[in-house]
Amino acid sequence: MTVAVGYPGPAGSHSDAAASVLVPDASRSVALPSFVAVIGAAVDAEVELGVLPIENSLTGSIAETHDLLYEAPLSIVREASLHINHCLVALPGASREGLRTIRSHPQAFDQCRTLLGMWSVKCVATATTADAAHEVSELGDPTQGAIASRVAAETYGLEVLEEDVSDRSAYTRFVAVAPHTRIDHGRAWRTALWIVTDHQPGALFRALEPFSRHGLNLVQLVSRPLPDSPWRYRFDVVLDGHVFDPEVSAALADLREVTRRLRLFGSYPAEASR
Repeated sequence: MTVAVGYPGPAGSHSDAAASVLVPDASRSVALPSFVAVIGAAVDAEVELGVLPIENSLTGSIAETHDLLYEAPLSIVREASLHINHCLVALPGASREGLRTIRSHPQAFDQCRTLLGMWSVKCVATATTADAAHEVSELGDPTQGAIASRVAAETYGLEVLEEDVSDRSAYTRFVAVAPHTRIDHGRAWRTALWIVTDHQPGALFRALEPFSRHGLNLVQLVSRPLPDSPWRYRFDVVLDGHVFDPEVSAALADLREVTRRLRLFGSYPAEASR
């Protein structure tokens, strides 16, 4: 079976590396210009799987991925975490002292606040960290630098000025999404879903209580605004267990009784290291 996988950014992006881990047997890897393009390619069956970052160990959930999945008819089918080694990169011969502009993805800026806080430079956001490295290479300006991976630096002919410039050691969890839901089952699985509760006291407590009553562990709980309802929120939930497990099925049945809306993102194998 041939499997095409799409990921955001050019070659050398962290999502490119994640795609290799999540889909090692992919027959074709497709670099796409944005997160939106990855979702669109998966929905339109231009690729069998799309790969996106969904959570970082320093800065938390990736809001864009959560919001895109909320609106897309896709399911999460795999997950993997990668250690993210951000490097300060620039043209050969450039120096840190000579840099005046740093390009990178906004998440990378958030993960390197200590470096940027001690430094008077202009920060320019790019679609991915690899795009930042590519732009620096294309501009040919020694005052331009990027926060990107070593692979991106090597791909675009840049030098690494400083290695591992994150505030702390960082990991990013990536997911593979597809227009189908997995129905196979194993020992260690996770189930993802979102819920909308009534806007009244105790509504969230009542929504979470079935998980506790049925002995289920919540791995992640994220609140995100509802696009067409100002100051109203949905909650994205990840829990340990498969939707076919009796305790998960029972909790979901109870949950439907105390929430206004509920949608499953599917069940998938839990990453062993988490």
